[in-house]
Amino acid sequence: MKFAWIDLRSTPAEQREAVVDAAIHSRLAGVLSDDAAVLATLPPTITGVFVPGSGTEERVPGRVTVTEIADRGELDRLPQSPENETAGWVDVRDDRTLQLACAAAVALPYTVVRFADPTKIPLEIVLAAADRAPGSLVTVCADLEEAGIVLDVLERGSEGVLLAPANAAEVFALARLLGAASPEVPLTTLTVDGIEHLGLGDRVCVDTCSHFAEDEGILVGSFSTGFILCCSETHPLPYMPTRPFRVNAGALHSYVLGPDNHTNYLSELRSGGTVLAVNAEGRTRRVLVGRAKLESRPLLMITAHAGDGTVVSLTVQDDWHVRVLGPGGKVRNVTELQLGDELLGHLATDQRHVGHPIGEFCKES
Repeated sequence: MKFAWIDLRSTPAEQREAVVDAAIHSRLAGVLSDDAAVLATLPPTITGVFVPGSGTEERVPGRVTVTEIADRGELDRLPQSPENETAGWVDVRDDRTLQLACAAAVALPYTVVRFADPTKIPLEIVLAAADRAPGSLVTVCADLEEAGIVLDVLERGSEGVLLAPANAAEVFALARLLGAASPEVPLTTLTVDGIEHLGLGDRVCVDTCSHFAEDEGILVGSFSTGFILCCSETHPLPYMPTRPFRVNAGALHSYVLGPDNHTNYLSELRSGGTVLAVNAEGRTRRVLVGRAKLESRPLLMITAHAGDGTVVSLTVQDDWHVRVLGPGGKVRNVTELQLGDELLGHLATDQRHVGHPIGEFCKES
């Protein structure tokens, strides 16, 4: 679970009260300050992170105390107490301080790391070194854009970010950034009850900037209320190499499920856009669209129904190498589908208006 602390020390005095209120309202994890009186006003729902003044050993019971670490000896001498968790602060400027950050991340409940250089390679090294450590890494970020990058480094990202907001608006933006993690999509088993060869039409291949896993694809459907999990070209095919970044998704009119329960028509996808990669267990992740390739091909319409009778339809290229996924991630070639075969899909309860879910009457057929 990703979290964020806000650093009040450079926030303008006239903005601090609003910034703290925004952090509490947004349910951010912590507020960092060198003023113990400010931390004393925080409710129990948010962690107070105390930075003692220079040259002091002051600690605030019940709070996380941050201590700057300059060498391994200081790391080993850090006081540990069940009433007051310890966080080490390491400024990474060179290889020595990088190794110190790695050691702290393994040893401490919290390690705050500030990197002198813009490259994310040192962060990757600390993340790898502390991969199985129980503590949390908190990376200092200069702005919201950097926070978004830091949360995704090595596909795992820093557990926490520390940002010094200028105002309450930046706190709310940070909270939205943390909430952008992609939730699971509930999948259901669909039973094939119709296969029809349609003839020539336009279909779209979605080429992404990510490598799909063998049980991943994207959810595509002709109707706004139902989608079928279309398989990526990760699996070997005769006559051509694999394209592990591609999904041969379907006809250009089809809906494709994206982040935040938003849909696009396949014809609308453009380079730089996003879709959801979905695996056979419903876990999702955002993937960038590298390009959408539209070409005329023979088309095949698959009709299936869910256990509650909901009808789902998908029109795809009529070719053996186009595949969809069944329960357990079983790969099925669309031209070999038979009545009664089971596929994985997703049912949506709302209709769509310009991609947004809307509770209105609409009959699709």
